Amino acid sequence: MQLTLQQARDIIKVALAKAADMGLKPLTVAVLDGGGALVALERTDGSSRMRPDIAIGKANGAIALGMGSRAIFNRAQEQPYFIQSMNALAGGVLVPVPGGVLIRGEDGRIVGAVGITGDSSDNDETCAVAGIQSIGLVADGG
Repeated sequence: MQLTLQQARDIIKVALAKAADMGLKPLTVAVLDGGGALVALERTDGSSRMRPDIAIGKANGAIALGMGSRAIFNRAQEQPYFIQSMNALAGGVLVPVPGGVLIRGEDGRIVGAVGITGDSSDNDETCAVAGIQSIGLVADGG
């Protein structure tokens, strides 16, 4: 299965609607395909300049390491030198905090990832999960 542009747009739409319902701060949402290429990105009004890089970093880390960024965050607490080394190998583009959620197909295969930033990491992750589940795929935050 390949993630489509329309699916990415639908994920973003639902994630931002969830954020609005929760009264969250301005968010940036990035959707990457299974190979880590950017499919779609949106920033809400008031989202700061670095937010696209952070959102992409959360999703990229999930794809690169094959685990949601919550798991990467937990691993960073247990083995900080390992995650620091992985980030160095990745050119510093991994953001090891919750909010990077893998998109898995029905067969469990990774088909992409969503990275969200702008509010608390837990709230970012909640919105990513809502977006992914809205298109009938499996969210794996770690």
